[in-house]
Amino acid sequence: MSRLFTLQEAQALLPQVERWLRSAIENRKSAFQMDEQLNALLMRINLQGGILPDVNRAAELKTGKEQSLDRLKKALSEIEEAGCLVKDLEIGLVDFPTLFDGAEVYLCWKLGESQIGFWHHTHEGFAGRKSIDREFRERHTGGKSQ
Repeated sequence: MSRLFTLQEAQALLPQVERWLRSAIENRKSAFQMDEQLNALLMRINLQGGILPDVNRAAELKTGKEQSLDRLKKALSEIEEAGCLVKDLEIGLVDFPTLFDGAEVYLCWKLGESQIGFWHHTHEGFAGRKSIDREFRERHTGGKSQ
């Protein structure tokens, strides 16, 4: 069974999750850019036949890409080890498993939101987000059984 969060626990972890998520997004972008540059360099070499390749630049790009991918994996691993689920790295969407009315649901947070203000059933996803209202707060048990 995955870790279950209370709303307060998830909210307290949010600053760290945000740092990890920003790192993952930044390193994903960096790896993609270096991959594009490396592919462009290889294409120029292929198209121009006999030119001497800039092996130092190619090695820099390859190493940089690998380092960025390693940092991306580490950041995603940190989020996962904390018990959170990255649902969409592109928009920065993270879910925190919790209990509501005895069923596992997700507290849902998107990068840029100042706090966790939404939840949804596990089968609904982002489109099914509902506001955390008074009723939810009263019936929410988080990781504690009723």
